[in-house]
Amino acid sequence: MVRYRRILLKLSGEALMGGQAFGIDPEVLQYIGAELEPVVQAGVQVGLVIGGGNIFRGISLAAGGMNRAAGDDMGMLATVINALALQEALERRGLAVRVMSALAVAGVCEPYSRREAVAHLEQGRVVIFAAGTGNPFFTTDTAATLRGIEVGAELVLKGTKVDGVYSADPVQDPEAVKYDRLTYDEVIERRLAVMDTTAIVMCRDHGMPLRVFDMNHQGALLDIVNGIEHGTLVTEAW
Repeated sequence: MVRYRRILLKLSGEALMGGQAFGIDPEVLQYIGAELEPVVQAGVQVGLVIGGGNIFRGISLAAGGMNRAAGDDMGMLATVINALALQEALERRGLAVRVMSALAVAGVCEPYSRREAVAHLEQGRVVIFAAGTGNPFFTTDTAATLRGIEVGAELVLKGTKVDGVYSADPVQDPEAVKYDRLTYDEVIERRLAVMDTTAIVMCRDHGMPLRVFDMNHQGALLDIVNGIEHGTLVTEAW
């Protein structure tokens, strides 16, 4: 019996690059598909939010003079590209998938609707939420917590390249301490690089637990939905 029946998984766009400087690595898509397949087969309902940083980052061009809102619109469209790539990779494994976009992209994917998203999840389809929140100035981290709350997920998972949350960058600081558990307020007060503050506050205000784990640890996602702890859990006081 799995511990979680409905989850929201957040992946960065950069995760899709693999060893490339930009773009999408087909081997990474295959790996993500291999990690998600047994989770879905176990009966877990999976929502997924993907970033777009492997293709375009609006905030970077904003620093160079581009209008931030226009840059963010472009970044949201980049997440649609990533979502479609993930959809195709998952469908090749026989999984039922729907891409729902917060921006209208007729003929490519469905417009986001909470009711329709929940219906898809209940029918066993993986739902990939694209285009962030549909608004500039909000990150895909915030979009992930928002969608997780909206569809009634029991847990938001952030897949990263490290095995949890540390007191400092473990690559640069060998004395960095890994946390097994944190409260929302500890993350905010210590300014830990978990998610942006808006996302953490939303999790706190709605009691949404958040687990940060190493997506490159094979089998970790399946372990987590079965109740085996990986990474760092961010929740209320414990």
